Amino acid sequence: MHATRFEHRFRLWIECLIYALGFIAPWTYLPFWNSGLTAQANNEPAWLALSTLLFRQGWLTYNTAVMALLLVALVFTALGAGFRLWGAAYSAPPSALATDGPCRHTRNPLHLGLMLHTLGIAILMPPSGAVVAIVLMCVFEVRLVLAEETLLAARFGEPYLAYKAAVPRFLPIPTPQVASTGAAPHWLQALLGQIYFVGAFLTLAIFGWGFDRTVFRQGLLISLGVAIVARAFLPKPAPEAATNAA
Repeated sequence: MHATRFEHRFRLWIECLIYALGFIAPWTYLPFWNSGLTAQANNEPAWLALSTLLFRQGWLTYNTAVMALLLVALVFTALGAGFRLWGAAYSAPPSALATDGPCRHTRNPLHLGLMLHTLGIAILMPPSGAVVAIVLMCVFEVRLVLAEETLLAARFGEPYLAYKAAVPRFLPIPTPQVASTGAAPHWLQALLGQIYFVGAFLTLAIFGWGFDRTVFRQGLLISLGVAIVARAFLPKPAPEAATNAA
């Protein structure tokens, strides 16, 4: 169940592949997949499909459903970006255990942020692609976390086991469960490292009201490209670095 060393090393590209599968949903182009529908109908965004479902069930008007789903997506992408920024700002060096900032509420703020982000942008994918992306991303992140927990237990021993027993793996709790060490946050470095997530949220927040999926995809790709360039300006981690904020 643990992620392999290969998965951990190439996790960024695996995550990008999962998103690509979600957006492209290549199986929908196969002859046996909803053969009575056009390719365009097969690949309409989950946003449109869910809005239509809510309207046909009589729960919301169509326009209200569209707006409600956009607001839900904005909440998820905002929370995802927030946890990613907060967690990255308080990331500890390999020689220390990260127990400040969001790590006092959840052991894995970065992994949690990525999963929340996935839930947010999934409305832009075809329905089947959204399901595949959400499931694969959650499974992959859990595998990464389980591998990191083994490394952290071996590296830090009893202090990490006590921390693990006090703070939940994912679901954050309002009250801090461990004392702060007084570590200072590094917000600029965090922003450079998490600029894709901020860009994705801003893309939805600024252009979402136009309901143009092409603009959303372009915004996400631009954010990803900027993020890849920004990584070149970040300090290089040690080869075996792994912390509970990774």
